[in-house]
Parts: sequence; structure tokens; C-alpha cells
Amino acid sequence: MAATGAAQAIESCVAALKKQAIAAGVRPDVAERMLAGAVFDEKVIRFSTSQPEHKTEIWDYMAFLVDVQRIEDGKKYLKQNRRTLTAIEKRYGVDRHVVLAVWGIESDFGNYRGDFYTPHALANLACAGKRRQKYFRGELMKTLQIASRGDVPAKDFVGSWAGAFGQTQFMPSTYNSLAVDYDGDGRKDLVNSVPDALASTANFLKNAGWRDSRPWGFEVKVPKGYSGPSGRKKYTSLSTWNKRGLTRIGGGALSGKLEAALIRPAGANGPAFLVTRNFRALRSYNASTSYGLAIALLSELVAGREPFKTPWPTDNPGLSRAQRLDLQKLLNRNGFDVGKPDGKVGPATRAGIRKAEAKHGMPVTGRPSWNVYYALGGR
Repeated sequence: MAATGAAQAIESCVAALKKQAIAAGVRPDVAERMLAGAVFDEKVIRFSTSQPEHKTEIWDYMAFLVDVQRIEDGKKYLKQNRRTLTAIEKRYGVDRHVVLAVWGIESDFGNYRGDFYTPHALANLACAGKRRQKYFRGELMKTLQIASRGDVPAKDFVGSWAGAFGQTQFMPSTYNSLAVDYDGDGRKDLVNSVPDALASTANFLKNAGWRDSRPWGFEVKVPKGYSGPSGRKKYTSLSTWNKRGLTRIGGGALSGKLEAALIRPAGANGPAFLVTRNFRALRSYNASTSYGLAIALLSELVAGREPFKTPWPTDNPGLSRAQRLDLQKLLNRNGFDVGKPDGKVGPATRAGIRKAEAKHGMPVTGRPSWNVYYALGGR
């Protein structure tokens, strides 16, 4: 459906959704308040066909998700919430550093929860989306029902284009099955209650198969010319991996019956990891290996452990959030207008980067990379 046609059709579609919600038991005033003003949103539809974790080079993805600022903030929030996180770890058997890392990646520790009013985003996906309209219609109904029950105030459903909300970004259906009232106030409020959000995340990971008896995995060294099995579903014991010539990155043989799979997310020249079924639990939060590794790395670093040792196979690395913000300022300063700098790389910023790359004789990619940053004066 063309954008103009979708814009014209969405009004009647939303009216029908409102009637459907009321018939399903949503309070009429809640349905009216949450769907009032819902109009066609091109950004929602565009985002639904372009997810960064699947289209961005892993070194770019990791550079802005696990940067110095997020690591420092993670250590601060770990200290502030140590008692709650320790109790949650004991109850659910999920590493507190991992729970904290999910919080950090999903909402920057509650400081950024998204750009979309999720009922309106879901209405767009249900009415004008190009795929899974039935699914998004169901998620919208669940959103309205959650508000109607009084668990989360109607105004607080701010989050992702896909309908996820709260400090650790739960979809409404996930909320219904796995959210918990950890602070005991009678409401499962993942927006305003940090304990509820963190405990619900731990419950999610436990349900996804996380077990405290095993790590998520660790970095390994693969012998030169290795041609054996790899892939996140090909589990075998550490002893078997040892026989295949793999060693821990810091040295030392692998041993024992713990099962793990070998992943090489940047190919044979990049870092390699043996990951357990706990990594599969991380990946279930967002079906992306890049995402799972971002959670894993942040959890290691906030716990005071070592970063990954093997560099990513690129001579043009990605930028941190602070560097992306600085890049936008440099683009504006050099005459490539990208609008008000906010650190978010959207169509205007990519267009400015492409112009800058062309001017400086670089391959034209629109990518926020070190080379274009440096060419414009970044250090």
C-alpha cells in the first residue's frame, strides 16, 4: 500500500481496532485515550523492514552499544542496585551482571526508553505494516489490556517501533507471560519500577534456558587453517573442542563435559567464541548474535573482567555514541547539514556522511566510521 493510501486508510482501521479492544474488555476511556491521534507514521513502517543488528557490521554495532560511557554507567548502576540485583540473582539463578547488561543495552539503564508511543506504533503496524499484521494487532490489544488493568499508566507506553516498552523493553505478550511484581506493590510495572524490570528480565532469561551452573561462553583461539564444525547450534563438549585444537584465548586447554558451540561472527580473521546454551538464552531476547555478544561483553566489563582480545577485522572501526554525536557536529561545521546533533544516525546523517565521503575521495557508504570522522577533524 502506498504511503498516501495508508495514511488515508489508517483512520478507519484505528476506529475498528478501538471497537475490537472495547469488545475484548478494554475500558472505553483507555482505548479512546491510547488510540486518539494515531496517524500514519512512515518511520515506523520503514523501521519494520530495517533492523540495525541484522544490517550493521558487528564492529559498528558493538562500538556504540558497548562504549566507555555505558561501561562506566553500568558500574555505577551495579553499585546503586547491588542489593536488588544480588537478591534477583539468588532467586532466579541468572548472573546479576547479565541482567544489568540487558538493562543497559535496552534502555541505557532506564534513561532512554525509545522514540515511539507504542500503541500508535502498533496501530501503524497492524493497519499499514507490510508483514505480521495479525501479530501486531494482538500486541496492540494486549497493550491496551495492560493499561486497562492499571499495571502501567497509559501515558507510559513509550518504547520501540515494534511495541516493546519498559526499562528492559518487553513486548506486551512477553509481559503477560513473564513480567513479575518483584517490589510487591500489586502491579507489574516495568516502566517505573526498577526491581520489577530487572526481576522480569531475570525471569525471562531463566525461562529461556539460562542456568547459573555455566557461563555464557568465552573467547577462544582457533588453530590456523581450522576447517572443522562451527555454528551456534553445533554443541559438543569442551574436551572435544580441545581435541580439535581450540584453546582459551589467554592460554590453557579446554576440558570437561560442558557443551558449547563455536561462533566466528566476523569470519575466520575475527574473534572466535565458544558459547553455551546460556548464550542462546541471551540471543532469545533479540534474535541476533551481535546483540547477544553485546550483552555478554558489557556484562564482562561491568563485572571488572577482561574485554575481548582479538580485534575485529577492519582498519576502519565504528564510533562510540559520543563520537557519533561529535561526527554530526563536524558534518554541520563542514557544510554537510544533518540537522540538530543527537547522536542518532538516521537518513539525514547518512546522507551527510555520503557527501563528506565523496568530497574526501572515500568509498561512498553513509557509514559512521572512523575514517570519515577523522577526515572531518575528529580525534
